[in-house]
Amino acid sequence: MNNQRLPFIPESITVHLGPPDSNAPNVTVPFSDYIKNVASSEIYPTWPEAALRANILAQITFALNRIYTEYYRSRGYSFDITNSTAIDQSYVDGRDIFENISRIVDEIFDSYITRGQGVEPIFALYCNGTTTTCEGLSQWGSVDLAEEGLGAFDILANYYGPNINLVTDAPVQNIRDSYPGFPLSFGSSGEPVRTIQVKLNRISKNYPAIPKIPFPDGSFQAETDRAVRTFQEIFNLTPDGVVGRATWNAINRIYSGVKNLSDINSEGILPEDITSFFGDTLEEGEEGVAVRELQYLLLFISAFNNQIPPLTVDGIFGASTREAVIAFQRFYGLPQTGQVDFSTWEQIYDSYVGILDSLPEGYFSPVTEAYGGTPLRLGSEGEEVSRIQDYLNFISNTYTEIPKVTVDGVFGPATQTAVLAYQNLFGLEPTSIVAAITYNSIADTYRVLREGNQSSGTQYSGNLPIE
Repeated sequence: MNNQRLPFIPESITVHLGPPDSNAPNVTVPFSDYIKNVASSEIYPTWPEAALRANILAQITFALNRIYTEYYRSRGYSFDITNSTAIDQSYVDGRDIFENISRIVDEIFDSYITRGQGVEPIFALYCNGTTTTCEGLSQWGSVDLAEEGLGAFDILANYYGPNINLVTDAPVQNIRDSYPGFPLSFGSSGEPVRTIQVKLNRISKNYPAIPKIPFPDGSFQAETDRAVRTFQEIFNLTPDGVVGRATWNAINRIYSGVKNLSDINSEGILPEDITSFFGDTLEEGEEGVAVRELQYLLLFISAFNNQIPPLTVDGIFGASTREAVIAFQRFYGLPQTGQVDFSTWEQIYDSYVGILDSLPEGYFSPVTEAYGGTPLRLGSEGEEVSRIQDYLNFISNTYTEIPKVTVDGVFGPATQTAVLAYQNLFGLEPTSIVAAITYNSIADTYRVLREGNQSSGTQYSGNLPIE
């Protein structure tokens, strides 16, 4: 699943018909058909319905855990799960399916078990409870509990603990390789970068030689480069600072290992582990800098996509912003909720960056560069920081309230003070962070002072209407 996002139900699953390293074929089947097969192979259709539902939910959750953690994919295998009952679930290719089991699976195949604040499907270990026993669900024991009158959820709570939750109506999507499809290195930015930053920070708790990344904000700068190289050295990878597929898979594998994601007593993946650096879900009625960032990005996209209505960047999530969000969700095939959740944030960001990458050279004003999409804050390093420092120094010649800074590409306290001074002077949200609104305001002020007028002579100046 792409970049450790919220779990979803896969449209299909690829099963290896044998132990992992055996020379056996793979079969790819619809996920619901796979669960029907497993349930028909492992449990009896004559059991009480509560026991059937509890077992099927455990089987669904077990399979989703294998997929979500990329247990096999991160090890270089070309499948999601095996049919070896020693380690996975029983799948008998071509077998008949029991009618009542098929009905139950059709009703609940988009549900799974989580624990506490964790978002991932738990490792729902189970065994038959007679010839084999384990820490998880006892299949025959679930029959006894159902006959005592317990419902499916109470049966699951009996085995997995009282703090479990049942996610229902999860979205169904194709499985996508979490690897972004291209290597990440110094200067890269975006959600894939933030994903490895969060994972490396967690791995560093178990491997303290790996330096912490102070601000996992999706910008691949010096701290991330050092952490990647140290990780590569520890795990016998080429220490080149480039996160190609081999390093990406190794980070996923070690991250799952240190968090025990393939264990019934997993540490779990918390919402903050997967939340975009844009922030939390936004909806109508909210106000603030996050809303302004959203509006800016949507307004930019609307300039190139007439299916998205333009809107005012005022920091107020009103009806027009909701209308633009729904139009964007409709265009990209997302649920048309009008709320900006993780998936919508990510698609907006990807669309913005995709437009930037597709524009011809010289499209923007020749004296400024477009916002690159990654917020700059205390601890950030790199070319974009140097550019902002240069812009601020030039502006400070006219607006002396803004202190000059050393142009060294390091967003230190002095740069933070200069940014804050600019934001206060120009009526921006005083966050000390250079995200889209502040970046473009600084760039436009710099351009105007350099050129002496508002026109850049190009198709699009970046000077969006901001109240």
